[in-house]
Amino acid sequence: MRDHTPHSHRAELEIVAGSFLISFSGVFVKIAHVGPTAAGVYRNLFGALALFAIALARRDEFWRGWRHLRWVLLGGIAFAADIFFWHRSIHYVGPGLATILGNFQVFFLATAGILLFREPATLRFLLSVPIAVTGLFLLVGLNWSDFDASYRRGVVFGIITAASYAIYLLCLRGARREAGRLSAPANLTWVTAITALLLVLAAVAGGESLRIPDVGTGLVLVAYGVLCQALGWIIISRNFQRVPASRFSLILLLQPSLTFIWDILFFDRPTSVVEMAGALITMGAIYLGGVRPALAKET
Repeated sequence: MRDHTPHSHRAELEIVAGSFLISFSGVFVKIAHVGPTAAGVYRNLFGALALFAIALARRDEFWRGWRHLRWVLLGGIAFAADIFFWHRSIHYVGPGLATILGNFQVFFLATAGILLFREPATLRFLLSVPIAVTGLFLLVGLNWSDFDASYRRGVVFGIITAASYAIYLLCLRGARREAGRLSAPANLTWVTAITALLLVLAAVAGGESLRIPDVGTGLVLVAYGVLCQALGWIIISRNFQRVPASRFSLILLLQPSLTFIWDILFFDRPTSVVEMAGALITMGAIYLGGVRPALAKET
């Protein structure tokens, strides 16, 4: 036990560091002087380059047959949808609320586990659903009629983000179950590169410019891709199995919590006591719904 405790403590600190890095994702999207799809393109482009460099340094393989391609393609499509809708949600409702809504993926993921993988519906999950709905109502439901069409659209996009992200995680789960699977950095390199390509096509189809207008925006986009897409998630993923699932889920709540705080501090988001209570209740429900030991081991 004495040997395990420092190891577990270090893993927890690394997850905290990874969550801290990723919490700035919404901030980078908000301050970058490019459109929402373009921001997604460069997040994944620079992220893919960083992941590729890491995989090369590890001497990882990048190809082990066509059977792995299905998960890579499906994961890329799902992650492209996740980024597409999440970035728009950020522009409409702010990075704080958009990130909280995106974390509703735990409910979609748990539901998929129950329906597709015959996992038991735990009491914690059943309790978390009405709690989450209550928190969300306090966040956006009380003033729904006062919001304009863009704000309402942003809320809907946030929920679509959650569903898309759950599908993406299920694809990663499928890839990790393959015999002779690729390493996590190599697999993420493929998925991230495909996501970048799909978002380029979406930007072209939507008439959105991919031009980086200034040096400051370029630096923001590099930081977004390298720190959030590559480094942050590698730090977190390497510690999935090193801490208990309940503690892991609790630490991960730092990300939406900090993003909500950044939204208030950096962008002067008006937040009432009721909305703050709704945010806390929602994140508590996300924690309850996200504690699923079997899934945590395989993600």
